[in-house]
Amino acid sequence: MPTYDYKCRGCDHRWEEFQPITADPTQKCPGCGKKKAERIIGAGAGILFKGSGFYQTDYRSENYKKGASADKKSSEPKAEKKSDGGSKGGDAKASKSD
Repeated sequence: MPTYDYKCRGCDHRWEEFQPITADPTQKCPGCGKKKAERIIGAGAGILFKGSGFYQTDYRSENYKKGASADKKSSEPKAEKKSDGGSKGGDAKASKSD
């Protein structure tokens, strides 16, 4: 069940209530007793997953990283090699830029 933040428009009292999602918002202020309470929409709390692999400090093993990089390299398109026997193209351009 979530915790909701409330604020009274009458007396500016703020409080939290732990209630089901299906529950109607509280309308009566516990501070002044007037029906001027409104639910405040906030950022909410972050979700915490417990167990191995969910924490920021849990990292993949080195074997997994090596396997993932190998898969990535094998899925990249391979450049075609031309065997002209001469030094045309890229070599000539590289020497001109020096």
